[in-house]
Amino acid sequence: MDDLLTPLDAVADVAWSAVVLDAATGRLLAVRHPDRVLPTASVGKLLLLLETARRLADGRLDPSTPLRRGPADSVADSGLWQHLRTDALPLEDVALLVASVSDNLATNVLLRHVGLDAVAEVGPSLGLGTLRLHDQVRDVRTTDDPPTLSQGCALDLARFAALLATEDSLEWAVLRRWLASGVDLSMVPGDLGLDPLAHVEEDRGIRLLGKTGTDSGVRADVGIVASGELVTAYAVVASWTPSAHDPKRDDVLGAMRAVGRAIAAQG
Repeated sequence: MDDLLTPLDAVADVAWSAVVLDAATGRLLAVRHPDRVLPTASVGKLLLLLETARRLADGRLDPSTPLRRGPADSVADSGLWQHLRTDALPLEDVALLVASVSDNLATNVLLRHVGLDAVAEVGPSLGLGTLRLHDQVRDVRTTDDPPTLSQGCALDLARFAALLATEDSLEWAVLRRWLASGVDLSMVPGDLGLDPLAHVEEDRGIRLLGKTGTDSGVRADVGIVASGELVTAYAVVASWTPSAHDPKRDDVLGAMRAVGRAIAAQG
C-alpha cells in the first residue's frame, strides 16, 4: 500500500501531526509525527460535544432545556447563532450548531452550561491525554488567556475518531448524529465531491463524519471515511507561521485534500 500521508511531505515549513488507521482494528496505516502535540482550534469542541452527549444519554441534561446567550458569550467568525434573532435555543439545538457549523457563540453558551472542568476530564477518561479544550472561544487572546483554544496529537485524535466509528453506546450514537450534519469539507474530504449540505446519508458510496478546526496558521481535521466495509479513521493537523497573504494555507489544504483522495481510493 502506498503511504497515504506522502502528500504532506511536499509542504515545507509546516509542523504536521497526522495518523491514518483502520477504525475496526486500530492498525496504523500511515503516520507523521503521531505524538506531536499541536494547536487544534475548533477540533477541541469534540470534547464538549461528547460530554454533552454523555449527559443527555444518562439523563443529567434535558435536550429541550432552553439555553440563553449573553454578552459574555459573544464572539465572531464561525457560526450562525450570532446572525439569528432568537436569544434562546433548546440545548440539543445548541449542540447541533456546534457540530454542524462549529458555531462559536453556541460553543460558549454550551460550555458555560456544561462547565470547562467537566470537559477537561473527557480526554483522560478515554485514555487520550493530549486532547484538551482549554477555554471558551475568544475574538482576542490576551496574555491572561490560554494561548490556544485546544490542543492534541494526531494519534489521540485518530483514536477518538475510531471510537466514533465503533462505539455503540448511546452517547456515541448521539455524537455521530450531530457530526453527520457537518458542513466544512474544505480539508481532508475536500476533493471527494461530496455535497457539503447533504451528506448525512451515504454520498457517492462514502459515509463521512468529522470535525475541523481553523485558526491563523492552523488547520486540523479529524474524522472517519467509510466505504463498504472499510472504515478509515484519520487525523491531520498542520501548524505554521502565517504571512500577510498566507500562501502556505493553499499548500496545506492541497496536501490535506490529497490525503483524502488517497484514503478514499482504498475502498
